[in-house]
Amino acid sequence: MNLYKLEASNWNAFFGGPNREDSIERDVIRIAQTPSCDAFLLLAKDVQDGLELLDSVPLGFNFTYCQEWGLTIDDAVVDRVILDLRKKAYPIWQDQLDDIYHNGIDAWKATIKTTKDKYPKR
Repeated sequence: MNLYKLEASNWNAFFGGPNREDSIERDVIRIAQTPSCDAFLLLAKDVQDGLELLDSVPLGFNFTYCQEWGLTIDDAVVDRVILDLRKKAYPIWQDQLDDIYHNGIDAWKATIKTTKDKYPKR
């Protein structure tokens, strides 16, 4: 997954206006913001035009994805977020076993690949 920075001044251009009919659906996950909310860090699988692609986590951002993890964000935390997203997206193990039993290993692999493709490791 790629890490992007979105300036607050570009929020409406990227996500659309405040009204539901004006909003633009984006396949991104907001994981951090500056204390003043003038910039945000987003994770996305696909290329996001109009956003600044980052190689690593810049200073000055507070982690917002999972408050129980604390406020510190760095590259290791971004990797942990990706693993958490993958974990939550996989079917529960009972459903996976049922899928194998009824549809075979290849069908199960196809089901699992969907999640692996949506949330690739960095």
